[in-house]
Amino acid sequence: MGTPDFAVASLDALVRSGYDIVGVITAPDKPAGRGQTLKESAVKLYAKEKGLNILQPARLKDETFLNQLRLLRADLQVVVAFRMLPEIVWNMPPKGTINLHGSLLPQYRGAAPINWAIINGETQTGVTTFFLKHEIDTGDILFAEPVNIAPDETAGHVHDRLMKVGAELIVKTVQAIKSGEYPETEQDGIESSELKHAPKIFKDDCLIDWSKPVKTVYDLIRGLSPYPTAFTQLQYKTLKIFRADKEVKNTEIAPGEYISDGKTFLKFACADGYISVTDVQLEGKKRMKIDEFLRGVRL
Repeated sequence: MGTPDFAVASLDALVRSGYDIVGVITAPDKPAGRGQTLKESAVKLYAKEKGLNILQPARLKDETFLNQLRLLRADLQVVVAFRMLPEIVWNMPPKGTINLHGSLLPQYRGAAPINWAIINGETQTGVTTFFLKHEIDTGDILFAEPVNIAPDETAGHVHDRLMKVGAELIVKTVQAIKSGEYPETEQDGIESSELKHAPKIFKDDCLIDWSKPVKTVYDLIRGLSPYPTAFTQLQYKTLKIFRADKEVKNTEIAPGEYISDGKTFLKFACADGYISVTDVQLEGKKRMKIDEFLRGVRL
């Protein structure tokens, strides 16, 4: 069960390991683009290529879908980047349902663990497999694999690395469950005040507050790149910022104001220095490197 590219890697790893994939459950096709053409999920495209049985339920409690799921007689369900499952679904297989999560649980439970780990300046994250139960991301942990975060890595970079590490961990987990020998670690025993959360990211979360320290702003830009992308206002238009450099020093202008030579650099002042944007997209324009951007705009 999965939808985006992140889930394809795990499905491919299971296929290449010789497991019998009796069904692939993914999101219904959705209209996309100017022409509103129906777009198939990355998981569906892969499953079609491999000739796998595909189900695309609009509602997971729909009786027709539940009957189709029962007929598959799956021993185990594997969930990677899908949606919340009702108990009637995750409790169906005799060996249960496992999930791959993009953090070292119990930290960063929620919809956007990769983004929030980088936004918060973490130097390490990872992937965790666990059994599903009622509360989201709280089931018994099976295996975890830590992954370091480099100081300049974006969410996109970490996503791609976790996708590969996670695929390997899914195979390891399925092999262990098949053998009947695997660890189970409960997630209780940690104070809720010590937990860091990873809720869904909304537009307001992406607006840069230039009164914050340089590192805070820099980590926000990294953590939201390439999607959903940190942004600011420039000459009454939205400026998305994908990459930037940081410079801690005394500034001569107020936070949020900018300086530029009109050719090679554009710097915004923060509380304790500058953020020099290097990869941007102005509202109504394509994504550009800063020198190309400055050739087409008057500041």
